[in-house]
Amino acid sequence: MPEGDTVHRSCAALHTALAGRTLTRAELRVPAYATVRLAGATVLEVVARGKHQLTRLDNGLTLHTHLKMEGTWRITGSGQRSPGPAHQIRVILGNPAQTAFGLRLGITELLESSREDEAVGHLGPDLLATEFDADEALRRLRAQADRTIGEALLDQRNLAGIGTFYRAEVLFLQGIHPRTPVAAVGDLPRLVARAGQLLRANLTRPYQVTTGNTRPGERAWVFERPGKPCRRCGTLVRTERFGPTGQERLSYWCPSCQPAAG
Repeated sequence: MPEGDTVHRSCAALHTALAGRTLTRAELRVPAYATVRLAGATVLEVVARGKHQLTRLDNGLTLHTHLKMEGTWRITGSGQRSPGPAHQIRVILGNPAQTAFGLRLGITELLESSREDEAVGHLGPDLLATEFDADEALRRLRAQADRTIGEALLDQRNLAGIGTFYRAEVLFLQGIHPRTPVAAVGDLPRLVARAGQLLRANLTRPYQVTTGNTRPGERAWVFERPGKPCRRCGTLVRTERFGPTGQERLSYWCPSCQPAAG
């Protein structure tokens, strides 16, 4: 699933292509909105809220989308061919200059802008927000003291933007085993701050890097490297799938650099 930096980057591209322009083409290819007409509305802005995308229009409506596991947006010059199979396109938003195609979107819904909180109000502070509320994020994390830090970081109700990639990498950099209880994390503020630093560092890149090495195959410390030597100590990286039933996610860690809590 795309993580916070990828979603923010996608929204920035959509904002550049659409904001301040009147829609001359607008199609929502989902049954609930098949007859809705948005052409003629002007796009005010496209913003990210964690992993959610909000396209605000001047008619008082907001298009709420989420990429989920496979979604993506493609922007083309108007009049150019569709960038994907027709059956995968969920949204088309176009003006005389450019057209944005939303493919395989996990969520597509239209709501009154005044009711956006119904879609994203449950989210914790966004790590990439200009005014990130670290105190509130820490309060939410500490409220679940017995929960594993690995699960707590992925819960978007605590803080928004972290997925399995950043979870694995920030826990490695902080030397914390994924199953460590939140209450046993020695410096929780530093962990949260480090996560934000990682996301911001990759905000303008087309790929994610935490090692400082941008070469393919060298960009991550432990993510998707099970059975390979730890880049720091040589111990074989391990993996495990855990989490709430139905929401289990793969976790990666180095047993030596991230020893299990005693």
